[in-house]
Amino acid sequence: MKFVAVSAVCLWGVLCLCASVKAIGTLELMRDAAVGWTGALPCGKWDCECAFNSQRGCCCVANEMSMLEDRTFMRMVDMWEQLTRLDNDIKEVTGNNKIAFTAAMRSRSDCFGPFTSNVPIRYYAVSLNQGNGYNDALGTFTAPRAGLYSFSFTAYSNVGVDGERLYHKVQLIKNNEVVASVWEDNREDTEDSATHSVLVSLRQSDQVYVELLSGRSLCGNSKEYNRFSGYLVYPFTQE
Repeated sequence: MKFVAVSAVCLWGVLCLCASVKAIGTLELMRDAAVGWTGALPCGKWDCECAFNSQRGCCCVANEMSMLEDRTFMRMVDMWEQLTRLDNDIKEVTGNNKIAFTAAMRSRSDCFGPFTSNVPIRYYAVSLNQGNGYNDALGTFTAPRAGLYSFSFTAYSNVGVDGERLYHKVQLIKNNEVVASVWEDNREDTEDSATHSVLVSLRQSDQVYVELLSGRSLCGNSKEYNRFSGYLVYPFTQE
């Protein structure tokens, strides 16, 4: 039984060796036949002279690689042009969307008011005015374009004397209509403030401002606590 197994293994080894020798011989024959070929070489798009007659360092696919590089380069140029056009389109759409402002009443030791009629508050100390929508001479914001806007304002007053009446009221106005207001009317403290934020839909050229009601006053604004600010949340596509 052992003799039969050993014989089988030896036979398998001999067959593998013969197959290897035969394969090597076949490759050598193919190479010799290709090198000794004297007729036209059926290489298709390949450079046959390069493949069979030139030195080993010759790049046999140089033409194919050159064409591939040219196509790749032209595609990259086309993609760059498309990206440039897209960037210009985005800038055209969003370029007028940077609208924001913030301003404060300048510090003063006396009171602003009272007046015999409602008076727009002029916030002279402007720290931001993107889009140039805010006019500090009038205290009025004019919408450069239609959209949804966010506005906030703070009313601060300090009468400075115990028992003195703290009496103020300011309101946000859109085109002569009241949108929001804050007020204080008591003798319990000498200092108070309030802040209000609101979202407002505006058409182009609509105006928004803050006014002090008649008979009221804002006092003790020594640190520019009275402020008015706003910004465009998003534009309306059709005005």
